[in-house]
Amino acid sequence: TLLLMAVGSATRVMNAGLACPDWPLCYGQLVPTQQMNLQVFLEWFHRLDASLVGLSAILLFGLSWWQRQSLPNWLPWASTFALSLIVFQGVLGGLTVTELLRFDIVTAHLGTALLFFTTLVVIGMALMPYQGTGTSGKLPWISLTAAILVYLQSLLGGLVASQWALHQCFGGAQLCTVLNSHIVGVVPATLMTLVVVFLVWRSPALHFLLRQLANLAGGLVILQILLGIATLKFKLQVEPLTVAHQIIGAALLGTLVAFTVVALRDRTVASQLRTSPVDISLEGK
Repeated sequence: TLLLMAVGSATRVMNAGLACPDWPLCYGQLVPTQQMNLQVFLEWFHRLDASLVGLSAILLFGLSWWQRQSLPNWLPWASTFALSLIVFQGVLGGLTVTELLRFDIVTAHLGTALLFFTTLVVIGMALMPYQGTGTSGKLPWISLTAAILVYLQSLLGGLVASQWALHQCFGGAQLCTVLNSHIVGVVPATLMTLVVVFLVWRSPALHFLLRQLANLAGGLVILQILLGIATLKFKLQVEPLTVAHQIIGAALLGTLVAFTVVALRDRTVASQLRTSPVDISLEGK
């Protein structure tokens, strides 16, 4: 899924979104060999990768319902939600072509991709074997807030790119509303992420996995700020920078969501300990 978003970002920054004028085929073919160039390849490969992700979502949906007796009750419904996002994403993908890259559709396309990605992260982290320490406290809600802020910031970044806002704003005093909002939005998203990292560092009893995820989030947010500054300085003219900026943002979002899920599982351990005083006392005897 991250690869799909990277290819989608590269397709956008290389102005290849309309390289295939029809949909779902490309020049009426599965593989447009005669028309193939870099731009056509990017759009064609983006669709190919999307098809593979879609097939994987269908497989997850089918297996989770088929094996539902031996799986957590929530998993089939989570896979259904993931598949519904893929179907909606496919519709948006077609509309981006037929509506000639309309900015709101392009932004919704990105937003849905991020929702699908985070859904997979939630499923993966919830299924992962984990023995919590019950010491996460309020960290799940703080990290969830950080994740929401990063998600909104990613949508603003999508608007900046889809409306070419950076190219329309020539000086610090003449920044357009969209770009200005994206720049201002860096502050709360960054601060909340750093709050998570700070609180984790101050909690020595936390599980090692939570510490790893917090450190990763801290490193990613610093890298993302540096990439954002570089992207702004070079005015989107260095395509790899722009692609990296979007992918690191997605990775940061996924890391915060993963932290939230694990921290919630850790909090569940604490709740179970509080509601089982008799068991604890018996174990002490």
